[in-house]
Amino acid sequence: MLISLFFAGQAFAQTPEQLRSYLPEIDGWTITPEIEVFNRDNLYERINGAAPLFLENNFQEMTSMEYTQSDDYITIQVYRHATPEDAFGMYASERSSEMVFYPAIGGEAQGDGYGLFFFAGTIYVKMSASDETEEINQAMKGIAQSLASAIDANAGYPELVQSFPAEGLIPYSQAYITQNYIGHEFLKPVYTADYIWEGKKIQLFLIDRKTAEGAKDILNAYFTFTKQKDDFIEGPLLIKDRYNGNIPIIWRGQYLIGAFNSNGDDLAEGIYDFLNQVK
Repeated sequence: MLISLFFAGQAFAQTPEQLRSYLPEIDGWTITPEIEVFNRDNLYERINGAAPLFLENNFQEMTSMEYTQSDDYITIQVYRHATPEDAFGMYASERSSEMVFYPAIGGEAQGDGYGLFFFAGTIYVKMSASDETEEINQAMKGIAQSLASAIDANAGYPELVQSFPAEGLIPYSQAYITQNYIGHEFLKPVYTADYIWEGKKIQLFLIDRKTAEGAKDILNAYFTFTKQKDDFIEGPLLIKDRYNGNIPIIWRGQYLIGAFNSNGDDLAEGIYDFLNQVK
């Protein structure tokens, strides 16, 4: 059993050399021999101002590789994170509705003429090209499909993200936030998804604290912040947040399931029935 758990923990721990070995041969393109590797201490040297967000999402190591064809190139930056949730969260933080989505590549991919981005296992991959020709675009898709399959052939959204209800879900809005949800340091990590509910845009959120005591600790911190009495029990609760409006929450064992409305509108009593649809 211990051996099985060890290998399960190592399943996504790809080295830079392994990652390069996953790159497929593409007709007319050459994989350059050079590999650049960046860690938490020097990532800023490559991506400068974007580095802090990667660090928040528990970035561990980035491997940069490249294909060339005459004057054209396809650069591949492979970001390894601590967990699959972190890799998904980083991908989701850079998701854009202006891009084309490819659900069949990795857990999900998005792209435009010059780039293609996807997550799989503990890896978030960013690909960029020198031009937006159809030939280069097809090469990027081929590389992405092969690389994603090698990293994790069964990649998908984290299990708790899949627990959100389908009714009213705004497509491609699911996310994973590791720090300071709605401005509160004690609300972390958080799974979220955006919805249209009774004509309002709201965000459902889910926190898994692993134990009921862990969930209660978050509620204690929140009730202390709001100066509400803390004689609460499991079930529906209402947090009176002076900065974010009233926040309906259901405490269910190790889980906290809530709804946030960015306009601060009060949500009707029926919101608790909707929150109970989170499985």
